[in-house]
Amino acid sequence: MLTQDATILIIPGLGNSGPDHWQSRWEAKLSGARRVEQADWEHPKAVEWTSRIAEEVAKAEKPVILIAHSLGVIAAVHAAQDMAANNAGDKIVGGFFVAPPADRVMEQHSAIDPQFVPAPTAPLNFPSVLIASRDDPFSMFRESEDMAYAWGAAIADAGFSGHINVASGHGPWPEGLMRFAGFLKKL
Repeated sequence: MLTQDATILIIPGLGNSGPDHWQSRWEAKLSGARRVEQADWEHPKAVEWTSRIAEEVAKAEKPVILIAHSLGVIAAVHAAQDMAANNAGDKIVGGFFVAPPADRVMEQHSAIDPQFVPAPTAPLNFPSVLIASRDDPFSMFRESEDMAYAWGAAIADAGFSGHINVASGHGPWPEGLMRFAGFLKKL
């Protein structure tokens, strides 16, 4: 699949993705990409975030590919599974998920709505890949593997890459873009 043949939804996590974050750079670079805007990036509410994702999927006129980071992954998977349960998720054809937080981390973070927990555990009805770091402060690699297994996602080992964000040195993240291109070829 080519990017021009899809609607690519960029789904940031807590705090949004700033201008130097790889998601913002990809949004500017990839044709058909747009960010799912949230009303409150600092105090996310699960129902509001998942509803916004579902709205953007419903508006899409082309097949949808989700590119989500951190808490955005959890929101995207909740939304996708809710839509699938209501026979409305057939527009989603792929998910590229990066560094989702573990339940234990979400439970401890006071700004995160407890309704995000637990992370969904039902299989997704579309191909997906979960990129996980060996030293992500928000999820142990084993926890990321468990999420990938539950969702039926391929797991991609990013090595020692922190949270795969600007703070861990992943501004442009060309390796991730190459991995995304490889993922698209399989769709």
